Amino acid sequence: MAITGNPLAIAREIGDGFHSLTTASLKRYTPADLKTINTSLQQVLRDARGETPPPGDAEAIRKKNLRLQRLNTAVLTLANYCRQQRIPI
Repeated sequence: MAITGNPLAIAREIGDGFHSLTTASLKRYTPADLKTINTSLQQVLRDARGETPPPGDAEAIRKKNLRLQRLNTAVLTLANYCRQQRIPI
């Protein structure tokens, strides 16, 4: 099944906590779609790492770290699924 919507927007939603990747949700995608999702996740992760919250703003630091954690978890989930299915990404 093709990716519905913009893959970059999906990756941003994953970072914001509105969407999550599970092995069950990854089953419906083709190997090309999985590569696209991986590329989008890596791009959003790189952008999130580049953000610098104002010093002393504990809430902004917490939100950034939570976004990074969600994105890292999604990347690991995708990588493990692709390794199990023997899909090179």
